[in-house]
Amino acid sequence: MSDQGGNQGIPEPEGAVEKIETDYEIGQNNVEGELWRIGFDIHNPVFMISGLSIIAFVFYALALPEQSGALFSYLFSTVTQGFDWFFMLAGDIFVVFCLALIVSPLGKVRLGGKEATPDFTYIGWFAMLFAAGMGIGLMFYGVSEPMSHFASSMGGTSVENGVRTDWAPLGAAAGNEAESLRLGMAATIYHWGLHPWAIYAVVALALALFSYNKGLPLTIRSAFYPIFGDRVWGWTGHVIDILAVFATLFGLATSLGFGATQANAGLNELFGVPVSDTTEVLLISGITAVALISVLRGLEGGVKILSEINMGLAALLLLFVLFVGPTVAILTGFVSNLGSYLEYLPALSNPFGREDVNFSQGWTSFYWAWWISWSPFVGMFIARVSRGRTVREFLVCVLLIPSLVCVLWMTVFGGVAIQQVIQDGYTLAQNAPLELKLFKMLDALPLSTITSVIGIVLVIVFFVTSSDSGSLVIDTITAGGKVDAPVPQRVFWCIFEGAVAIVLLLSVGGLSSLQSMVISTGLPFTVVLLVMCYAIFRGLLAEPRK
Repeated sequence: MSDQGGNQGIPEPEGAVEKIETDYEIGQNNVEGELWRIGFDIHNPVFMISGLSIIAFVFYALALPEQSGALFSYLFSTVTQGFDWFFMLAGDIFVVFCLALIVSPLGKVRLGGKEATPDFTYIGWFAMLFAAGMGIGLMFYGVSEPMSHFASSMGGTSVENGVRTDWAPLGAAAGNEAESLRLGMAATIYHWGLHPWAIYAVVALALALFSYNKGLPLTIRSAFYPIFGDRVWGWTGHVIDILAVFATLFGLATSLGFGATQANAGLNELFGVPVSDTTEVLLISGITAVALISVLRGLEGGVKILSEINMGLAALLLLFVLFVGPTVAILTGFVSNLGSYLEYLPALSNPFGREDVNFSQGWTSFYWAWWISWSPFVGMFIARVSRGRTVREFLVCVLLIPSLVCVLWMTVFGGVAIQQVIQDGYTLAQNAPLELKLFKMLDALPLSTITSVIGIVLVIVFFVTSSDSGSLVIDTITAGGKVDAPVPQRVFWCIFEGAVAIVLLLSVGGLSSLQSMVISTGLPFTVVLLVMCYAIFRGLLAEPRK
């Protein structure tokens, strides 16, 4: 299979397939790794352990909300204060690893083998990478994060959802609005640029390489075959996949929680719908029901149609804000913001000796854990549309295209909101809670009611597509890599994604509880991704590069 010294312990595709079929033969009871069918297609014990654990978690959080809220708060403070350096260092390693592969001879390896050809044109592929880069996070933080960092770099101090904003990682700008804008946008892009997409790229590359080139199932454990050998079909692999399920589910629940609070805030602003736990529970329940309909309709009839609708609405909203706002300032700001990001990147990404603990712990550690928890979800999507690309081509595009889209989004929405403060003295968006900042910014523009309704629709549909797609990924992992597992399993995971989001929002900490669980599950999965980098290196060495 390789002209570079053999497979180094990785089975040939044909042998791998035979091995998997033997291990997962349906009807062979009492064999570890079996699948059995009762309307489900279950990879035992991954499905049973992860499923029962999630059910137990939901009942615990519902039965003891105050106790669970205190536990979540303890987990958040302990992990962020003790491991912020670890999250930041790991993020740096992922970026350096991807850049090293791009410039190394290993970048010539083609995903799918030497004769593989891309399944999609560049335009179609870029569009899907763009789709992967959009989500509830951009709607929630598109205005709120640039404004929060702008205010804090001016020397202001406030508390938003339990996170202090007086971070000043590079020193407060002491009232210099232009410098505060540069610092605020650089810090925002740091959280949405190369680092998160390097995390996604690592998982996507591992899944694509070991599925397309090695003939292994499309699941996280497959990436570790070069290290653990046949043990990946036993408890070593079970643990890896279970960690992936927990990380993905809590990452999705966090996004759903943010989406519900923002939709509630928007509905209150426009129609006077009360902001309350009851409203948010009803929102999550109703939107989960819509997601279930999408699940039942399948990828083509459900999530694909919704994704296309959402992408169109997002593009329209982006263009509207761009052309109604200070267009020239935004377009020039896009270039200058990229320059500020590159200038301040070494200081922002330094994991050691930091005094700005509110920034490194309250913002960066949470973000990195959140991106890591989403990595099986986004990584699997990217892997499934990237067959036929070389590793170099894959990494350059996955790192740059979505990063540039995120920079553009933050520049347009955050830039307009900040210009409203600097030029017009409009501070309602600046002083509003995080979930309301977007709507307050839109309120100062023409057609605010229409654009705010579009914003709410975007949040809700992102909610639906995330839940549907996320349940597919979790189901694939718990079914041992099968992409055509029975629909009832996806229904199960879709329901419990919503249930987890509800019980965490109802706990004493609310959104802080969501952040606590994504931090806690993201920590062990960070170790998994670091080991995955070595496994990718081993796997690429076994591939022909000529």
